[in-house]
Amino acid sequence: MPVIAVDGPAASGKGTIAKALARHFGLPHLDTGALYRAVALAALRAGTPLDDAAALGRHAAALDLSLIEDPALRDVATSAAASRISAFPEVRSRLLAFQQAFAGQPGGAVLDGRDIGTVIAPHADAKLFVTARPEVRARRRYLEYLAAGRDIAEADVAADISRRDAQDSGRATAPLVRADDADLLDSSDLDIAAAVQTAIDLVSRRLDRTS
Repeated sequence: MPVIAVDGPAASGKGTIAKALARHFGLPHLDTGALYRAVALAALRAGTPLDDAAALGRHAAALDLSLIEDPALRDVATSAAASRISAFPEVRSRLLAFQQAFAGQPGGAVLDGRDIGTVIAPHADAKLFVTARPEVRARRRYLEYLAAGRDIAEADVAADISRRDAQDSGRATAPLVRADDADLLDSSDLDIAAAVQTAIDLVSRRLDRTS
């Protein structure tokens, strides 16, 4: 069964697309970003300094998967903290085995994140790099926050998106980059249905080549 890797920056639509791909192809799905958010949330609640790599690594080693269902996982503070802690090798190495085991299960899988096609599952059968213009991504995230009843200025959301892009692309360990063999999907001018259909078409063509 196939392994499908979906990478991209914040609010590009990669999570929505990955879930839709999982439904379409009948595969389990893992949002790897949620793992980093869970570690970040645990660290924030414990008062752990976000520059204490060793302590953050211990939080990752003791990953509490129940936090993935916590509403605070999507807070701006959690998102910003997750982007910061994801730069530490001590955190990434602790979560690596979990992600690779998920990708390696016999029935196949869909994973989305920032280093799936380059680090977690470099031999994935199909890879997508989902992106969108920064202003489009900021607007999407802002509307998500409004729908969730969160009071935040759109300018602050845009600044957070920009900051996370710089952190994710500039870190020394597993930076956000498009894998050489990943298909590019720019969702800037696509609605959800069109973006999902485009993703299904791209993945289907990849899988047809490998079958």
